[in-house]
Amino acid sequence: MVITRETDYAMRCTLFLSRHQEDVKMLEAVATEMAIPKSFLAKIVQKLAKAGVVESFRGAKGGIRLTRAPEEISLLDVIEAVQGPVAMNRCAVDKTTCSLSCSCVVHPVWTQLRKEMEQRLKAINFRSLMGNPSFRDGLRWKRKHGSLGACTVNPLRRRK
Repeated sequence: MVITRETDYAMRCTLFLSRHQEDVKMLEAVATEMAIPKSFLAKIVQKLAKAGVVESFRGAKGGIRLTRAPEEISLLDVIEAVQGPVAMNRCAVDKTTCSLSCSCVVHPVWTQLRKEMEQRLKAINFRSLMGNPSFRDGLRWKRKHGSLGACTVNPLRRRK
């Protein structure tokens, strides 16, 4: 399973709203603060709203906010809102997608991995992420440098 850029942005949006959980925030503020393209964020917010993670308000005082407290929203909630079910292989979600599921020796492995991944992702909520030192360091970086910045080291890139 690969977390898409869209899901990463949804995580950033949810983290931002977790910090301001009582407030209705304009999309532009979220986009600017969390380095997310505004037009892309609007589409992401639709998915988060449909899944019941955020609610949106129209009009001059419009914006978005969380529907629940950060400790009640898990990583799994956001991933499934954007990407759908978590699985290494689609047969772990729906075994009718593969005619070999009943006799496949790998199918039980995919199914078990899916269960374990769901449990782990469900156990991590946005309140716990806000307490993470990396999150606090990122906020300090933002205050000092004016942007979230980006990781400049790509561990997969070969050195020349």
